[in-house]
Amino acid sequence: MNIINIFIGWQVLSIFFLIVLGIISWLYFDKRYKKSETKVPSGYIWTDEISIDPTSGKRERVYYNPETGDRFYKEE
Repeated sequence: MNIINIFIGWQVLSIFFLIVLGIISWLYFDKRYKKSETKVPSGYIWTDEISIDPTSGKRERVYYNPETGDRFYKEE
């Protein structure tokens, strides 16, 4: 009887851990891909490149920072 309780407790703990990990991952993923900035940050230059976001279908202008190599996408 004691072994069965330990086994069931371990399974419940594992499922709880996976649910918590899933919620934390979902919240992090959601924040990571939300665009919070509407202005182009300083140091970024305009490029001729236009990208179409595959999830929303919106056109985005690409800005490039030559110092860091980063890219910034602003909706047109």
